[in-house]
Amino acid sequence: MANTSTTSANVSANVAGAGHHKGALVLFSGGQDSTTCLAQALAMFDRVETLGFDYGQRHSVEMAVRAGVREQLAQRFPAWAPRLGEDHVLSLDVLKQIGGSSLTDDVAFAMQADGLPNTFVPGRNLLFLTLAGALAYRRGLTVIVTGVCETDYSGYPDCRDDTMKAQQLALNLGLERRLRIDTPLMWLDKAQTWQMAHDLGGDALVELVRVETHTCYQGTRDALHEWGYGCGSCPACELRASGWKNWRASQSA
Repeated sequence: MANTSTTSANVSANVAGAGHHKGALVLFSGGQDSTTCLAQALAMFDRVETLGFDYGQRHSVEMAVRAGVREQLAQRFPAWAPRLGEDHVLSLDVLKQIGGSSLTDDVAFAMQADGLPNTFVPGRNLLFLTLAGALAYRRGLTVIVTGVCETDYSGYPDCRDDTMKAQQLALNLGLERRLRIDTPLMWLDKAQTWQMAHDLGGDALVELVRVETHTCYQGTRDALHEWGYGCGSCPACELRASGWKNWRASQSA
């Protein structure tokens, strides 16, 4: 069950901790986590740009909803609208060429011999952050925001806090720039992520996340559940649904 007071405190501390950083680049897929991170960045920074990756993912519907989510954020939260800058999309077809993942190949979800689910795309987040660092360099942005998490997640090694710290060090050394990788969701479970959205934008933001975003690995968007769209059975849907249930329970406790 979500600790709402802790989540609220984290949101306030992060907003207050923007410091001298004025611009951020948010890795924005169109899903629940990245949309929540984008909302927080809009509350924190003067200029926020977004970056999406097209890597031949089966759940490409996420890419299809991105523009609508950005538009709805600007419309429903006019104070944030002037801060929302350009959107960028980069192609990473090489990940599909490498293959072997159920997110890029038409294979059933399963566990691998190494204990990781076959939804793991090796090197994906490392490539994402390297390219984000290069783009941030060119755009004059000093913070990269990503929704990775090692609390409610599938065990991906490139989502861990240690990986993010190592990647930040590598970017700073390799680009000779003082970039910061922000991971607002790193220690939050999915119920706390719903609470974070509520802390940032109340019921309006929760409803936007619920209806407009998409996280399902299958790319299913033909039925609106209580927690949002999705197949209801893939790992991403199960996490999102259980987080919603736990968050709603905490609201009535």
